[in-house]
Formats: sequence, C-alpha cells, structure tokens
Amino acid sequence: VAEADDAERERRRHQMHEPYRTILGHFRHEIGHYYWDRLIKDSEWIDAFRGLFGDEREDYDQAIKRHHEQGAPADWPASFVSAYASSHPWEDWAESWAHYLHIVDNLETAVECGLSLRPRRKGEPAMKPDIALDGQRTTSFDQIISRWFPLTYVLNNLNRGMGLPDAYPFVLSTPALDKLRFIHEVVGAAASRVPTGEASELARPTKG
Repeated sequence: VAEADDAERERRRHQMHEPYRTILGHFRHEIGHYYWDRLIKDSEWIDAFRGLFGDEREDYDQAIKRHHEQGAPADWPASFVSAYASSHPWEDWAESWAHYLHIVDNLETAVECGLSLRPRRKGEPAMKPDIALDGQRTTSFDQIISRWFPLTYVLNNLNRGMGLPDAYPFVLSTPALDKLRFIHEVVGAAASRVPTGEASELARPTKG
C-alpha cells in the first residue's frame, strides 16, 4: 500500500539511491516472485537458474538484512540490473523479471503505434539507420534487444526535452542480459506448452 503513495515511494527511492521506482515497476517485481514459484521452483530450469542468478537456498532474511546494513557491492552494475538485485537470487530474478516486462511492453506499444526510427544523423552512434519497429513481432531475444536500445535513446531524449528524468536510466551488462535472455526462454517455453485458449491457467493462483 505504501508504494501507492507518491511521497512515500519517492522517499524510499532516494533512501535506496534508486534511479527508477514506480508503482508499475513494483507490481512487476512482485509478480516476478509469483512466477518464480510457477516456472522455476522444482522445475527443469532450476540448475540453469542457479548458474545465472545464484543459489536461492541462501538464507533470505540474512541476505536482505546484510543488504540493508552494508548496501550493494561497489561493482554491482557489472552483474545486475539494479543494486537491490544483488541482495539475493530471488530478488535478482524479480528485478530482472520486472525489467524484462518493461522492455517487451514498451516495444509492443511501439509496434502497435507503427513506430519506426529513421535518424537524420546517420552517424549517430546510439542509433542504427532505419530501425523498423512497426514490422512483425519477434520472438528472438537478440532482435528484441537490438530494437530496444535505440528506442531507449529516443525515450530518454524526449524526456530530457521536457525536463524530466530519463525514462530508461539503466545500462545492461552482459551478465544482466544473459539473465534477461534466460527469462525470455523460460517464458517462451511456458507459453508453447499452454494450449490455445488456456493461457490464463498459467496465471491463475494456486490454492492454499
């Protein structure tokens, strides 16, 4: 409930030195915990998960306590999407999951709006010429990322033109991208197993 209060959420953002904190991001993070139980726990993915995110059997309460007392490692950007992601493998998954949803949701919006990026300055290093976002949706993670980075350049510059913070204040390291790729593969595999018309079953809470 506190996250829905703008003043309290902003206070927490400053307290935790976060560049981004929104109610939507909070929802996506918490949904990530739910889907870890549905998609990863006791599944064929667990070993690959531990190889990328770490062993979730580490004491969670102690890990969170240590994070709040000592903060994130100084080199956290080299491996994680956020400082909080470094606290425990479960939080790394949830932060990465939220990040993945940010990416695919914004790209889907761009596609539905028929957006294409055709920079007039062909030598702009952050932009590739004639990036078509209005074509067919792609299931390739590499294509998703190749479309996403130029779009963030535009989003950030539009915000700066309005005197607002960057819409996407993140830099993704190779390990962080590997985690997003893993999530993409897990989601794709789960979706392929769900019969047409029964996709809602995957999102239905279990009893108990």
